[in-house]
Amino acid sequence: MKKAMRNLGIALIALTLGFSTVTLANDGDKDKTNHTSELKFIGNLENQPVFQLDLSNSQDDEITVTFRDEAGNVIYVNTFKGANVSKKFMLKAEEFGDTALNVSVKSKKNNVTDVYTINRSHTYVEETTVNKLK
Repeated sequence: MKKAMRNLGIALIALTLGFSTVTLANDGDKDKTNHTSELKFIGNLENQPVFQLDLSNSQDDEITVTFRDEAGNVIYVNTFKGANVSKKFMLKAEEFGDTALNVSVKSKKNNVTDVYTINRSHTYVEETTVNKLK
């Protein structure tokens, strides 16, 4: 049961991250809508959370991905080029603990930024059962 509750918690976090996107306002230009991004939790590898970032943009666009902690310190930054890019990120959980991380995905060509927040929480469930044996 403990494992089932843990898996349920992981699934809820994955769904929350998969469907939550904060997009900053732009000037309403219709040509800027060809950039999309999706960040989702895909599981744990060696007890470390793994996220997948899917980018759908034009071939000549340059995308900058930045991970920041709550204090605004840059943990990771990298630039990617190309259309339909998919990248996986494994975070060292002990380095940021339960603090929130902000992930910004910025398109250089379109000047559009998507911002995601990663929140981690731990829930421990203890269950005791009594069964009658013959």
